[in-house]
Amino acid sequence: MKKKLTFWEAASIMSMLFGLFFGAGNLIFPARLGQLAGRNVWKAVAGFSVTGVGLPLLAVAALAITESSGVLMLSKRVGRKFAYLFTCGLYLTIGPFFACPRCVTVPFEVGVRRMLPAGFDERLALLLFSLLFLVLILWFSLRPGNILTWIGKILNPIFFVVLGILVFSALLRPAGTISQYEPLMAYKSGAVIQGILDGYNTMDALAGLAFGIIVVDVVKKQGIREPKYVALNTIMAGLTSCLLMAVIYVLVALMGAGTRGYAELAENGGTVLADAAAHYFPSFGSVLLTLIVSFACLKTAIGLVTSCSTCFQEMFPGTLRYNQWAVLFSVITASIANVGLSSIIKVTIPVLMMLYPLSITLIIIAFGGTWLEKRPRVVHCLMGATFLSAIFDFIKAMPSEWIAATHAEALIEFLKSYLPFFKLGFGWVCPTILGFLVGLLLSPKKTE
Repeated sequence: MKKKLTFWEAASIMSMLFGLFFGAGNLIFPARLGQLAGRNVWKAVAGFSVTGVGLPLLAVAALAITESSGVLMLSKRVGRKFAYLFTCGLYLTIGPFFACPRCVTVPFEVGVRRMLPAGFDERLALLLFSLLFLVLILWFSLRPGNILTWIGKILNPIFFVVLGILVFSALLRPAGTISQYEPLMAYKSGAVIQGILDGYNTMDALAGLAFGIIVVDVVKKQGIREPKYVALNTIMAGLTSCLLMAVIYVLVALMGAGTRGYAELAENGGTVLADAAAHYFPSFGSVLLTLIVSFACLKTAIGLVTSCSTCFQEMFPGTLRYNQWAVLFSVITASIANVGLSSIIKVTIPVLMMLYPLSITLIIIAFGGTWLEKRPRVVHCLMGATFLSAIFDFIKAMPSEWIAATHAEALIEFLKSYLPFFKLGFGWVCPTILGFLVGLLLSPKKTE
């Protein structure tokens, strides 16, 4: 029986997993972080790596060590109803409602829009671009059996080459010394904490839970059937892909910091990348950047639609077939993309502030192994406390107009004064610990 992948099989799966992870947010957020952090860029990247690298690795490992076929099976450790609600919420968030539309709008905003002729209707251009993306996503996702070839062996290598041209051009010809740039905003005194929060925006911890079903399936197709060896090879693929992400985060953040020498502060990370491309490649910078971001976003969108469709087909058998789910999710993606990048990001952040604590707690439960499995009251109290406290982080992260409309200002000020770490965006930590302790107290002395 086969126990270990060959070098090329492992490299292809690692490349595929990296391609699934590395999308729009993985480029724009470290670039923006680097520009704002200035000389504190190393501290900020260290924090960013905790949630942008460490958590995705733990998510993949959690699926592997529990021998779960996907997030639905893993979350059933909490309860069947929770499993279905959480799985639907996670997949819809990283799929057709938020992450997939962002994969469409980012390449348009940072590349295509800049190349439009003067006077051209931008809304019409976005509609046409989203339809093109819809066709490409469907072309690849309707052939899920070839996802290792599409992403791991074709799209990802092209992305590496094009991104490498821009990054190394910027790092080999810096416009100044990073140490001379003052850190701005929250990066002045809390670069590490702000980096951790920035890492949420990549959605990679959520993606790690979602993409596990694809990785496990691909590993099995290479001839490895024994569960423990499937788990081992899955973890190794996750480790190498996450380390590669960490390297690229550092390089992109340093490039972003370097833009302080030749560009104004940008409104978002997409503009930071655009400024770098225009500075080092004045004649075709927009084209180069469009290629980089489009390949990054396309491969991630394909993985998201594929994993969402596979999961919903398995969760709701007898409703829609895989191809029908793929078409539905692709159409929803293209439709929501037309509301624009700013609107998508505005709604995404509060949802992430709620889903991330639940995902982290689920990963902790997975690593708790049989000890927690035998103590269901501890699990229920732990997740219940996380859920209730995550609602507060959701409220705090809402856009200001939502807060005003719901009259939540007084509640937010109260929580800032009395709930530890709430100001930092981690108001769920202490209630979760308290929930764990309450669960221990409520558990009978003998193992349940």
